[in-house]
Amino acid sequence: MFTNTLKEKMKKRPVFGMTIYSGSPAIVEALGLIGYDFAFIDAEHCPWEVTSLREVVLAARMCNVSPLVRVTRPDEIEIRKALEMGAEGVIIPHVKTVEDMKTCVRGAKFPPIGRRGYDGTVRSAGYGYANYDASKYIENSNATELVIPMAEDYEFFDEIEEIMSVPGIDAINYGPADLALSKNIRVFYDVNQPYIQESMRTMATYTKKLGIGLMAPAVPPTTENVNTLIERGVNMLIMGSDMYNYQSTISGIYKNVITQYI
Repeated sequence: MFTNTLKEKMKKRPVFGMTIYSGSPAIVEALGLIGYDFAFIDAEHCPWEVTSLREVVLAARMCNVSPLVRVTRPDEIEIRKALEMGAEGVIIPHVKTVEDMKTCVRGAKFPPIGRRGYDGTVRSAGYGYANYDASKYIENSNATELVIPMAEDYEFFDEIEEIMSVPGIDAINYGPADLALSKNIRVFYDVNQPYIQESMRTMATYTKKLGIGLMAPAVPPTTENVNTLIERGVNMLIMGSDMYNYQSTISGIYKNVITQYI
């Protein structure tokens, strides 16, 4: 079994990670070596299946950065596969209904919390070696792996009381860009837009009451934006993405160095 640490860190301080769109194990290794807390490994917006990211997850495990995999939809099998291949948590996009929320829990948590299917020969169970104990594996998984649905649609907030009453959730990923677009408000990552700011305030009320995490992106990843999010109750901060941060670097190099020669 893996030793999962992210939930314990979250009890003491905010945690920081980065979205990985490139599917690169090397970049995830670098995050761990630098000292980031988690890698947000994406399968929703990228041209690969969840299970094709298993080497990226393994790279995170080797370098002590918590791998969180974003699956493509609320789907019990995808969620289970992500966890069985070693993810410390699953991020589930476009949760819009109570049934979507229940699907997240059913796929990720073993009974009595959910209905996750059991197998002791998977990576998350250490393939059944080293004095494997099935009961301890189930208890450790339920206690330390994170189920993180995304609140990124107006429908979520239309039913927020009922959706947030579903037990078994460990954090909520608040998605300002898609939430704004679902209302045809084109502000993307501007968390100061009135509707977005009010929705975040509402979300933070629920996560604080339930004692669970609140994740949100700091775009751009500046101290000012981080402080704003922390003040609003966010304790899981996404510091941009590998492609966004690389884009900023190579654009700067082109503008400041290369253009003087062409």
